[in-house]
Amino acid sequence: MTKPFIEAFFDEPTNTVSYLVGDPETRVAAVIDPVLDFDLASGVADTASAERIVAFARDHDWRIEMVLETHAHADHLSAAPFIKAHTGAWIGIGVHIRDVQKIFRPMFAMDDLKTDGTDFDRLFEDGDHFAIGTLEVEVLHVPGHTPADVAYLIGDAAFVGDTLFMPDYGTARADFPGGDARRLYRSIRRLLSLPAATRLFLCHDYKAPGRDDYRWQTTVGNQRRSSVHVHDGVSEDDFVAMRVQRDAGLSVPKLLLPAIQVNIRAGAFQPAEANGVSYLRIPVTWKKASAAPPEARTR
Repeated sequence: MTKPFIEAFFDEPTNTVSYLVGDPETRVAAVIDPVLDFDLASGVADTASAERIVAFARDHDWRIEMVLETHAHADHLSAAPFIKAHTGAWIGIGVHIRDVQKIFRPMFAMDDLKTDGTDFDRLFEDGDHFAIGTLEVEVLHVPGHTPADVAYLIGDAAFVGDTLFMPDYGTARADFPGGDARRLYRSIRRLLSLPAATRLFLCHDYKAPGRDDYRWQTTVGNQRRSSVHVHDGVSEDDFVAMRVQRDAGLSVPKLLLPAIQVNIRAGAFQPAEANGVSYLRIPVTWKKASAAPPEARTR
């Protein structure tokens, strides 16, 4: 079995890991979960992180043919359109992105948003197979963090998105709209039923207490032995109780509002207005209904 070539690119502002995964025989490669740099305070977007990936591929003779998203991220914006524009790559995601689009379309009053997933080039069903050159890829639907999460199993490596973190840090939150801690537990147990030596490549790391370095690679065996949330012996009910309690104390991701709007469109922004500027929406809710302006109360 040919082992995939894997190069990780860590973006510290969002604690996100993107990957270039290549077939050494054909030099065909995929990019998984690329990051678009976005400064929320100024509204300035930049492609520096994605440029690093494209430049690395060019300098090392890798031909990027696809961009694979594990889900519609809530903590960073996707650079998939930039990579597609510069390489001709197609963009793929799990078919249940349709569910996520249906959830968020009314929340952002995105009346023009299609909810059939066709903003993406390919939609994957659970169990689908495709190839990166001669490397076979199997798609695993692993919902719970969101309804649409997928993992990509490529040889002895699985790219699991936000479903799992390093064993000393734990697991993904499940309190976003459409998330479900019980489904997350079952998805994680599915991943942990893979052979113990299977390498797991994660989408984030936040440095667990007492650890000074960032890490994003572990194994199924390590997770089963030592995960602080889902080691062998943790029951489904215990996990759900822990996850619900933990999620209740988590803050909203800083880039949640822009990230969701962009990522459910495959990384595309709304078309620019006449002044050449694209805009994002911020839904406003009032903590006290009585404090809302009269016009807001009557809508």
